[in-house]
Amino acid sequence: MKKFGKYLMIFLAVVVFAGTFVYLFQRSRPKEALYEEQEAKVGDIVRSTVVTGKIQPRDEVNIKPQISGIISELYKEAGQTVKKDEIIAKVKVIPDMGALSSAQSRVRLAEVNLNQAKTNYNREKALYDKELVSADEYEKVLQVYNQAKEELAGAKEALEIIRDGVSSANASGSSTLVRSTISGLILDVPVKVGNSVTQSNTFNDGTTIATVADMDDLIFDGNIDETEVGRLSTGMPVKISVGALQDLSFDAILEYISPKATVNNGANQFEIKASVKIPSDVTIRSGYSANAEIVLDKADGVVTLPESAIQFEGEKTYVMIKEADEYVRRDVETGLSDGINIEVKDGIKAGDKVRGAQIIIKKNQQ
Repeated sequence: MKKFGKYLMIFLAVVVFAGTFVYLFQRSRPKEALYEEQEAKVGDIVRSTVVTGKIQPRDEVNIKPQISGIISELYKEAGQTVKKDEIIAKVKVIPDMGALSSAQSRVRLAEVNLNQAKTNYNREKALYDKELVSADEYEKVLQVYNQAKEELAGAKEALEIIRDGVSSANASGSSTLVRSTISGLILDVPVKVGNSVTQSNTFNDGTTIATVADMDDLIFDGNIDETEVGRLSTGMPVKISVGALQDLSFDAILEYISPKATVNNGANQFEIKASVKIPSDVTIRSGYSANAEIVLDKADGVVTLPESAIQFEGEKTYVMIKEADEYVRRDVETGLSDGINIEVKDGIKAGDKVRGAQIIIKKNQQ
């Protein structure tokens, strides 16, 4: 019985050893490589690039006041349309006390001078009527009197401008009324009634009362990498897709390529602009993110193959073409590629079968 158990143990050890040897031998044997079979076809190759950017109006104007003061009334709000010279807001002037005091003093002095000139004029006129003074002396007194009247009128107008921001003589062109300089859509009104505003000058950009844009004239504004900008030229067609508007695309024409690069995340990029044609029934908002697809090159009706079927040896390119039941090497001349398929100019024809990419078998499929 003990001898039988001993033989059984030896037998089991031999079986395990033999099984392990067979398993390892099978795993170590080289497996036959399997490849996809590709067929050369006639098709179109299009090489394009996609540029990210945004849609914005060509003309966007910041409306600023001509005087400093406080917003007393707002007649428009964002989202409304406005015509050129239409009033957007009214500004109440807060006069400088020093300038106001000087203007008031000037008016009082002008009144004193006018009263004296009037007295002199009345006296001179009485003597002139009696022919006691010459016409030359009379005309000089009359001139002084007229100048005094003009001085008083000018002093009063200056006082009104300092105090009210507008004079009665020029009420129609009041600088207290902020008017739109273009017709369009009001994109933003960043002020409220009661806010202080300042006029634009050499040292100050001034306060923006409203931003107005012509939304009927839109452009795409984006940046393209320096490796692709050399293939662009103005007048090229562009296809615009807007992320906020699903399944919609718009035609555009490339009209501007910046002559100077800007550095963005360490890469040199060039600004491009394209005029966008928007249908009248589609509403576009300023600042929408968009992608512009630009066709860089195109080959129509050419023999094509997947790029995975092309092999390289130095500067030569070749394929493994199927002849009878085996694959043989044949040199080919390639052309335009779109990153997936490639044009084959010479070496094969449509319908030829070639060896494609190797099929990778996963371990659990072995």
